[in-house]
Parts: sequence; C-alpha cells; structure tokens
Amino acid sequence: MSNNTATMQESFPMTGGDGSYSYANNSYFQRQCANASKSMIEEAIAEKLDVQALSTKTFCLADLGCSVGPNTFVDIQHIVGAVERRYLALGLKSHIPEFQVFFNDHAANDFNTLFASLPTERRYFACGVPDTGQKLSPAWNEGFHHTGAPYEVAHAYAAQFDKDTRNFLNARAKELVVGGIMVLIMSTLPDGTSPYRSPPRASYDILESCLMETGIISEAQADSFNHPLYRPSLEQLTALVERNGCFSIERMELTNPASKLDGPMSGHAYTMHVRATIEGLVAKHFRSDLLINSSISSSRKLKIYVTAVGIGPKEEIQRFVVLKRK
Repeated sequence: MSNNTATMQESFPMTGGDGSYSYANNSYFQRQCANASKSMIEEAIAEKLDVQALSTKTFCLADLGCSVGPNTFVDIQHIVGAVERRYLALGLKSHIPEFQVFFNDHAANDFNTLFASLPTERRYFACGVPDTGQKLSPAWNEGFHHTGAPYEVAHAYAAQFDKDTRNFLNARAKELVVGGIMVLIMSTLPDGTSPYRSPPRASYDILESCLMETGIISEAQADSFNHPLYRPSLEQLTALVERNGCFSIERMELTNPASKLDGPMSGHAYTMHVRATIEGLVAKHFRSDLLINSSISSSRKLKIYVTAVGIGPKEEIQRFVVLKRK
C-alpha cells in the first residue's frame, strides 16, 4: 500500500446517516454560522461577480466540506438564487446559465445520505467529488487543543496551517476563472483576543476533562491526542493571501454566529453537537467506541461549559472572507 493510499484512508468525516447522533440531525449551530453570512454572500455576488465577463454556459459551484446535508443544500440554493438575481439585475435573463454543483468532502463521507436527501425542486445538476511524538520535545502538546500551549506547540500548528493554506489557495487558483469569486467562512480568533480567552479553549478543555473524569481515558492518553483545528489571526490570513498573489481580498470581516442562537446552548445540544463533529476522530485515536454523550451528560463540569456558552455570543469568532481571482 502506498503512502498516498494510506493517507486517503485516514479521514474522519462527520457522523453519517440520519440517526440520533448523525451530523444531519445535529448541525444546528453550523446552520446559524452560515445564516450569519447569508446577506454578505448575496452582497458579494451582487457587487463583485462580473457575470458579463463569463463566457461559459455552465456556472460551476463547489462546496468544500459538504458533509451529509441538509445545510449544504440551503447554502447552494441561496447562492444559485443570488447568481440568478445578478443576471436579472443586468437584464441578462436569457443568459442565465445552467448550474453544476460539486459536493466535496472526505472519501469516507456519507455521500449516500447526501444524495438520498437532494432537494427534488433544485435548479442545478449535482455530483459528488470525494477528496482523495516525542514527549520530551518542546513541541509536545498537553491536552486536546493547542490554545494555551507552549510557544513551540502554537508555532507547529501555525506552520501547518500556513502550509495547508498555501496548497489550498494554489489549488483553487487553478480551478477558478479570472473574475470568479470564492467565499470562505472560517473559525478565527477575534482581533486582539488572547487564545486563553477564546471560547474554543473552554469547550475542548471541558470535553477532555469529562472524558478523564469518567475514567474513559487517562491524562497520558489525553496528551497524545491533538485536535486538528487551528484558528488564524487576521494578520496571518491576510499575509497568506497576499503572498499567494492569485487573489484580491474583496471583503474580510468578523461575524457573530452565536448571536443567532435562541439563548445559551443546552448541555444536551452541546453533547450532540460534539459527538456529531468529532466522534470519528476521538474513537479512531483511542481505538474504542467512546460514549461521548453519556460521559459529558453525567459530568458536573457541564455546568461550567453552559456558563462559557452564555458568554459566547459576545465573542465574534467567525471570519467572512471574499476572494476574487485575478
């Protein structure tokens, strides 16, 4: 087996299917994240997308990280409608193209559930496109996440993010036509906010503590797991785009998805949210089917997390970015 093949198999998508613990039934917060940027996507298409310069009869869209729905369908339909309205505003009704949507995610993603739930009244063609430590080291990371870790750990995460983002931008530059736009909605650190105060640190600290408190994992096992999530600063993200040179930054600002929630997230809702998003990662790493739902629900530390979520809506931790291909 080649190294490339082995890498392809090591993927951990969201929980598939449509059961109680599935991502399809536990992605309400992600829906609010997208809703927080809905009007900005509409504005970006109306103001930045030069449809008159496009000669193709097929307008292609790609959702990178589609998971299993239903959120991706809502987002795609909104974008299709916004592009159609852009043509109509310019008096180009007869030039409205056909739409081709590429749903992209890990090869192990549950594409069966995704396509089984495709909207029947959709105005686009659809296809699935799967993706193909030493403890004494100063870069040893204690705990699940890098926030609050030593400089060497944070530097290692930042260096990996730089490398991945360079590759991502180079690949997208080859795919997008000149004048095409790309919208990124990504987790980020609020400008001027210390990682020690960011809500993600509280959530991962408490998840780690809950699993240890119930005896599911030891401290040494917790230290061996590093959640592959990094939140860049405004300066770091801007520098990467400018260094790439293929895109102009048309818009970059913070949004507050937590403000769309109807009050603090309940302990049960948080449990289901965590299980649907990272259960595959945790279970694979610790080689067991961890009952995250029961371990968190029975923990007294859940009250601490609910308090942290109550503070959350005051923090803006999502960045909306519009890039245009030069």
